[in-house]
Amino acid sequence: MDKKREFENSVKKILEIVGEDPNREGLLKTPERVYKAFLHLTEGYKKDPKEVLGEALFTSTNDEMVVVRDIEFYSLCEHHLLPIIGRAHVAYIPNGKVVGLSKIPRMVNVFARRLQIQEQMTEQIADALMETVNPKGVAVVVQARHMCMEMRGVEKICSTTVSSALRGVFKENLKTREEFFSIINSPQSIRF
Repeated sequence: MDKKREFENSVKKILEIVGEDPNREGLLKTPERVYKAFLHLTEGYKKDPKEVLGEALFTSTNDEMVVVRDIEFYSLCEHHLLPIIGRAHVAYIPNGKVVGLSKIPRMVNVFARRLQIQEQMTEQIADALMETVNPKGVAVVVQARHMCMEMRGVEKICSTTVSSALRGVFKENLKTREEFFSIINSPQSIRF
């Protein structure tokens, strides 16, 4: 049996277990829809974040902080397969090379489009940037809502989890770290 059919049959079985009729009109195409949704939501397994970043490395004399903030992402909790909805803030200080700005959100999506825990995703983003771009330092802060806490369990609506990963000068130098947190915590002044 091919993987698509096996997945769809598993969804049908889940529908039956929860008391639904997978043959009723509204559910007839649900197994196929769920299959397609999961292919999209887990496409990060098929991508290498270092390749994404490495596609756009440029020589530069810039040695000041570069911050891409408010990178929206969606992920799935590896424990319950429920959504994680959040924003990532990523900064680095170049060391002879800069990376194309669009590659940072793409790299965040590579990790977000895997079954995840937020703490690990934060570390993965920081490590991929450090290893590929070789900057003087990297800082990553991820803020997210976890539907596994809101829809079930403690059912605390709108609670936010914040995780951080600091590397190089962001970890070693208090002023650099403070500058980063000041930037990501300041109100957005530019609206397009």
